[in-house]
Amino acid sequence: MTILVTGATGNVGRNVVDQLVQRGASVRALVRNPAKADSVAHLAAGVDVVQGDLLDVDSLRSAFQGVSTLFLLNAVVPDEFTQALVALNLAREAGVQHVVYLSVIASDVYLNVPHFAGKYGVERMIEALGFSATILRPAYFIDNDLTVKDVVLNYGVYPMPIGLRGLAMIDVRDIGEIAAIELLRRDAASEPLPLERINLVGPDTLGGNDVAAIWGEVLGRPVAYGGDDTAAFEQNLRQFMPPWMAYDMRLMAERFRSDGMAPEAGDVERLTALLKRPLRSYRDFATRVAASA
Repeated sequence: MTILVTGATGNVGRNVVDQLVQRGASVRALVRNPAKADSVAHLAAGVDVVQGDLLDVDSLRSAFQGVSTLFLLNAVVPDEFTQALVALNLAREAGVQHVVYLSVIASDVYLNVPHFAGKYGVERMIEALGFSATILRPAYFIDNDLTVKDVVLNYGVYPMPIGLRGLAMIDVRDIGEIAAIELLRRDAASEPLPLERINLVGPDTLGGNDVAAIWGEVLGRPVAYGGDDTAAFEQNLRQFMPPWMAYDMRLMAERFRSDGMAPEAGDVERLTALLKRPLRSYRDFATRVAASA
């Protein structure tokens, strides 16, 4: 049977598709712009690329034909919750049995943060619809910091206001591989498996000072942490994203500062066993970025 991947041209989706193809799966990728699948995402040969949108009911009905398992990934957009509920209802209507959903860690804790609360609502919908499902709850993506690498490299400041309590940052390549493993496990099951939630974390829990110190060691020169001014963070984000999204990100940063984003006991060990290798670290990321600069 076929596994349908939404968000297939994004950072996580591309990795999920690649990992599934490497494991011999039949993969269908739902994309808004098929040209992007070739020119930007470079999806592997043999992937069935279909044009569609999570609010386009007709395109979804067509995409779900012959699909046994769904990887559901929604971008942070104003109608993210509606997109997910439409997709889940249509998936059930089409006879899709298995779902792997990309949520976020602490979705049930950071309830004042719009995109966290929305993902928690989707989790509850998945349960209510009775899917055989794995809910993946990633922490902060290490790869988010590609957006600030020039500030670090050129000015010696790590500017992301992530607080000091610590975030269990994870590499998107690890997310993609774990998602593929879970999709194939669900897809191969002879009967529905119970719903599971898996926290996706990295090997280290790092605060702003810790990340700055790693950069300093990798670069061989001092790197300072820029501090926790979330109001300035919001204003900076408004230069290249809508005000509602910048405010959403500010609220998230404030919860980073007050709560952190730590793994639960056994999370790292569980993921290491699943991957059969160590998780990629922030130091690995910083070393790779510095080497390519």
